[in-house]
Parts: sequence; structure tokens; C-alpha cells
Amino acid sequence: MRSNFEHCMEMLLEHEGGYVDHPDDPGGETNHGVTRAVYEQHVGRQVMDGEMKSLVQEDVYPIYEEEYWNRAHCDELPSGVDWAVFDWAVNSGVSRSARALQEIVGAEPDGHIGPMTIQAVHDMLPEDVVVKMHSTRQEFYEGLSTFDTFGRGWSRRNDETLEAALEMTE
Repeated sequence: MRSNFEHCMEMLLEHEGGYVDHPDDPGGETNHGVTRAVYEQHVGRQVMDGEMKSLVQEDVYPIYEEEYWNRAHCDELPSGVDWAVFDWAVNSGVSRSARALQEIVGAEPDGHIGPMTIQAVHDMLPEDVVVKMHSTRQEFYEGLSTFDTFGRGWSRRNDETLEAALEMTE
């Protein structure tokens, strides 16, 4: 739901934190969850050294709205489902989150949420979709080679997303 974007952004930014450049993170240098590559694509140029450290939350809002919220059609998803899809899209890519949603609701898993997927989502109880997104996401995380390094944080984030998404469906 469109009215949920601001609320979802608040929760997302709590998950994403500030500046990080962990050597084992394949995303590399990030700030407020936005990778250097994504930010460079957004601004249309290479960023200078140190520029990522100076990003503020207002710099990343348009990126999250355009590249994740809108691409995942979160405005058209039920409350709670929008948050579950959005958070996973940010963490692992829109296509992965979309394919998981599509498999859960029985739509063609092509990684692009369209009218048939949206209808299939609305044909299910939002709580059921949210719970299945959580378990599918956890299985995905546990299958990654970097789970030993990042798994505890990913699992916590997934659990927090589930809790908040279920509250939103009420």
C-alpha cells in the first residue's frame, strides 16, 4: 500500500544501519544499505572515494522508492506483504524477492511482479503470504556460502520483518 512506504522506510533504515565496508560482503561498500554500485548507477557516474561515507538518509530514499518499492509494485500489495517483499528485495534483489512471492502464490516465477501475480497475492490471506515469505527467505539465507559470517544478522532481520509484517496485516 502506498501509505506504507514511509513506515517501511523507517523500518528498513533500522535494518540497514550506516556506513559499512565489510571485506566478506559481496555488495562491498554500503551506506544506509545502498551499495556503491547502486549509488553510482543512480547518480550516473563513478563516486569519489569518501563520498559513500557522507550519504545521508535523504540521499537514499529516492533509490529505495524507484529501484525497490516501485519495481516490486509494493503499492499494489496488501499491507504487511508489501513490507516482506520490499525488505527482501532490498536485501537480496527485486527479482529474487519477486520470484519467491510468485512461487508462494502460484504465479509464473519470472521475477517481475505484474497483474497476475498481484491478483494471486490478493487471492490469499496476507498472513499466509508473509509467513511463507519468511520461511522461503530463511531457506535461501541458510543455503548461502556466507551464512556462517552473516547468517545471524540475516536471520534476525528476517524474524523482525516477519513480526512487523504480521502486525501490519491486522
